[in-house]
Amino acid sequence: MDQARHLDVTASAMAPPQAARHPAPARKRRKPQIGLAFIAPFAALFALVFIVPIGYAAYLSFFQDKLVGGNTFVGFANYGKLFRDPQFWDGVGRVFWFTLVQVPIMLILAMALALALDSMRLHGTKFLRVTIFLPYAVPAIVSTLMWGFLLGIKYGLFGSLNEALGTDFNPFSPDTTLISIGVMVTWAFTGFNMLIFYASLKAVPRELYEAAAIDGANEFQVVRAIKLPALRGSLVVTVIFSIIGTFQMFNEPQILPSMVANSGVTTFYTPNLYAYNLAFTGSQQGYAAALALVMAAITIAVAYAVQIRGLRNASDH
Repeated sequence: MDQARHLDVTASAMAPPQAARHPAPARKRRKPQIGLAFIAPFAALFALVFIVPIGYAAYLSFFQDKLVGGNTFVGFANYGKLFRDPQFWDGVGRVFWFTLVQVPIMLILAMALALALDSMRLHGTKFLRVTIFLPYAVPAIVSTLMWGFLLGIKYGLFGSLNEALGTDFNPFSPDTTLISIGVMVTWAFTGFNMLIFYASLKAVPRELYEAAAIDGANEFQVVRAIKLPALRGSLVVTVIFSIIGTFQMFNEPQILPSMVANSGVTTFYTPNLYAYNLAFTGSQQGYAAALALVMAAITIAVAYAVQIRGLRNASDH
C-alpha cells in the first residue's frame, strides 16, 4: 500500500504541471507579434509615401479633365495616347542616349579615382576623398545655378573666353546643351560612386596584396587580378543607381531655360519634365500620371535587366 502511494507521488512529481506546458507556445505566438510591432512604423510610413501615391497616380491615370463633363473616366485612353505621343518618345530617346554615354564615363572616372586613392601612393587621401565627394552634397538646384553661371556666355567663364579669344562657342546651344548637362551630372555624382568603389576596395583582405607582391606582381597586375574583380558587385549597384538617377533627370532642364536663351530645352526635353509641365501647366493630371507610371515601369525593367546581367556575370567569374 505504502509502495503504491509512493509510486503515485513520484509519478505526480515527475509529470509536468499544466502551467508549465503553456509558456513555450505562448512565447512562440508572441515572437511574430513583437516582429510586427517593430516593422509597423516603417510599414506605415512606406505605405504612406510610396504605396498610396502610386495607387493614387494609377487612379488618376484613368481619368481626363474635359471641358464638357469635367473629370471623366476614360479607361486606358491615356495610355493609348501616350504610346502614340512623339514628344514622350523623344524625351525617352534623349534620356536613353544620355544614359548610354554619360553613365560609363562617370563610372570609369569614379573607378579610376577610387583606384588612385587605394593605391597608397597619394598624399592627403582623406582630404582628397572629402573634396571629390563634396559635389554630391551640393543641392541639385544650387549645382545647376552654379554651372549655368559658369558656362553661360553672357556672364560666365565662356563669355570671358569668347571675348578674349574672339570665339563664339556656346556650351548651351541646342547642339551642346545635353553635353553640358552631362558635365553637371558627372561632376555631382562621381564622388558618390567613387566612395562606393573605394569602400569595396577597402574590404579586400590585405593578405591578397602581400601574396601578390611575394609572387612578383606589379601594380597593374594587382589591379587587373585583384582590385577590378572586387569591384564587380559594387559596379552593378552603381550602374543601377545611375540609370535610375538619369531616367529621373529634371532639375537641370527645368532651371536652365530661365538662365540661358536658346538652349534647345523644350517642355518635353525629358519624361519627368514633360510630366511636370503636363500636370502643373497643362492641367492634364491624368495624362501626366499615366506618363509617370509608364516611365517608372521602363526604369524598373531596365534596372532589373542590368541587375540580372550583372549578377550573372559575377557568378560566372
